[in-house]
Amino acid sequence: MEGLFLAFLVGGLICVIGQVLIDLTKLTPARIVVLFVVVGCILGGLGLYERLVEFAGAGATVPILGFGNLLARGVKQAVDERGLIGVITGGFTAMAGGVTVAVVFGFLAALVSSPGMKE
Repeated sequence: MEGLFLAFLVGGLICVIGQVLIDLTKLTPARIVVLFVVVGCILGGLGLYERLVEFAGAGATVPILGFGNLLARGVKQAVDERGLIGVITGGFTAMAGGVTVAVVFGFLAALVSSPGMKE
């Protein structure tokens, strides 16, 4: 039960930070997403994000910061295995599963929904 609470707390805090950035700055949501991915990459590259994952579990891996961490971890692993070419290929290999799932479920949602213009 404690793990669920910590995941909810940390994931919620990440969302609160995003909402505060939307409310108090002129940053667009797209720029905030990019900022979160970059911060996740930096923290993952420095080895700091793993501590947060150990503490909060899914509360740290599910938000967009976790995606940045996944990219950094994939690059590190690919560089260790393949050398310099891993800088280019590691991120793509690490994110392939998540992107594939997003595309497939996005396609399925498009099949069952009726698109329309916002009014």
